[in-house]
Amino acid sequence: MFDLNEPIFHIGIQKEPWTIANSVQGLQIFGGIGSGKTSGSGRFFALKYLSKGYGGLVLTVKPDEKDEWVKYCKIANRESDLIIVEPNGRQYFNFLEYESSHAENKNYTDNILQVLKTVIRASEEKSSGKGDDPFWENASDMLISNTIDLCLLAYDKVSIELLYNIARSALKSEFLKDKGEVDKEQNDINAFDKAMVHAIEKVHEKIAHWASTLTTEEHSKMTDEEQQEAIRQNVPESRTFTAIKEFFFETYAGLNEKTRSIVDFTFTGFLFRFLREPVYSLFCNKPSTFTPEDCLNGKIIVINLPVKLYHKVGRDAQIMFKYIWQRAMEKRNTAINKRPVFLWADEAQNFLHEHDAEFQATARSSRIATVYLTQNIPNYYANMGGIKGEYKVKSFLGTLATKMFHANADIETNNYASDLIGEAYEEDISKSTNHHDGNISQTETISHKLVKIIRPEIFHTLQTGGEKNKLKVTGIIQVQGLKLLYGFSYDKLIFDQEKEYK
Repeated sequence: MFDLNEPIFHIGIQKEPWTIANSVQGLQIFGGIGSGKTSGSGRFFALKYLSKGYGGLVLTVKPDEKDEWVKYCKIANRESDLIIVEPNGRQYFNFLEYESSHAENKNYTDNILQVLKTVIRASEEKSSGKGDDPFWENASDMLISNTIDLCLLAYDKVSIELLYNIARSALKSEFLKDKGEVDKEQNDINAFDKAMVHAIEKVHEKIAHWASTLTTEEHSKMTDEEQQEAIRQNVPESRTFTAIKEFFFETYAGLNEKTRSIVDFTFTGFLFRFLREPVYSLFCNKPSTFTPEDCLNGKIIVINLPVKLYHKVGRDAQIMFKYIWQRAMEKRNTAINKRPVFLWADEAQNFLHEHDAEFQATARSSRIATVYLTQNIPNYYANMGGIKGEYKVKSFLGTLATKMFHANADIETNNYASDLIGEAYEEDISKSTNHHDGNISQTETISHKLVKIIRPEIFHTLQTGGEKNKLKVTGIIQVQGLKLLYGFSYDKLIFDQEKEYK
C-alpha cells in the first residue's frame, strides 16, 4: 500500500501518471477571485487524496470550509476519519502537555521556545522591517526561554497563565527595582517575584542535597571558590538560576524602557490571545483528545477557527498547530508507516511561517503532500515581507514542484506562470516582392524565433466555472520532471465542479 509510484491521475498526450510521489513534492494552486481554484482543482485534488487514504490537516480561513470538507469526506467515504477542532466541540489539543511528553533529552524549553517564537514571528508585521532585525528576534527569544526556565525551575511545569503572569509582572518586580531579596512573607508580591522565591528555595534544596553527599573531610578541604565551582558543576538548577538572574537583572533590566516594553508587549500580547476563549479551552486548558500523529492512521484534522471569524487569534492558533504538526510528521519513520499525509491551506498566505521553505525541502522524504491555494504571488510578498521578501517567496515557491494556474487578473502571477512554462521556437516567415524592369519576383525567408509558449494574457481567458461555463473550470498545470505536451512540462486541464472524483 501507498507505493510512491501509484498514479493519482494521468495527464499529457502520453497520459503520464501524476503519482503519490508527485503529490509529496508539493502543490501550489493560483487563481483570482471567482476563478474556481477551490471548487475546481482544489476540490479535485482533495477528493483524490481522500480516496487514496491520505491522512491530513486542514487550516481554515472562510466559515464554510469545514462544511466543504465534511462533504468531501462523505463523497470519499471518510466521514469516520474526521477530527473537527472547533468551539463547543469535543476535540482538544493541549500543546504544552503534548510538547512536554514529546521533549527529547529534557529539551522542553527549546521545544516550547521554537513553537512560541515561530507563531510570534509569523504574526509580526513584516512591513515594519522589525522581522529582519536580529536584535528583536534575539531579545524575544531570551525573554521567552528565560521565562520558561523560571516556570520550570519554580513550579516544575509550564502553563500559559504562568508564562503570562511572570512575563507581565517582571517589569514591576521588586527584585529588578532593588536587585535584592524580597520578603518571602509578603502576600502581595507579584508573580515574577513569587516565582523567583520558589526558584531560590528549589536551588537551595538541591544544593543542600548535594552537600549532604559530601563527607566532612571533603567539605573542609574546599575553598569557597572551589565550593562554588563544585555547585555549578553538580547542581544544574544552580546554573539555570544564575542564567535567569543574569538575564532579568542585567540584560533585561538594562534595556531602554521603550525597547523593553516593546519586547515585553510582543510576548505578553501573544500569550493574552491564547488566554481568551475559544483558544484557551481548545489548545491550553483541557487534556488532549487527539494528537498530530493521528493523521498517520488516516485521520483528517480540520481546525475550524476560520480567520474571517476569529481573526488574529484564529490565525495564531492554526499556525501553532501547523508547526507542531509539521515537526511531528517529519519525525515519523516512513519505513514503518508509509501513509502519505496532506497539509491543506486555502488562502495559504495567512498561515506561512519562517520554517516553511525549510520544511518543504524535506517534505517528500516524510511523505507530506503540501497543498497551498492563494490568489496571486503578491499575497505571499505581503506576508513574507521585509528586506529579503522577494527571495523568500521565490525560494518557497521553488520547493513546490507542481503548480496549477487558473484565471487571474494579476500581472505578476501571469508573467510568472508564462515564464515558468517557458519558450519555444516558432517559424517566422517573411515575404518580399521586387519590381525590376517590369518583372515581379517574390522571395520568402524562414527564420526561427523564441516566443512564449503561453502568453500571460491567456490566463485572463480561462474558464471560471458556474452555469455560464457549464460548471467547467480550466487550469494550466506545470509539473517538474514530467514531459506532458510536445516535450514541455505543462498541460491544460478541465475540472467539473460537481463530479465526484474517485
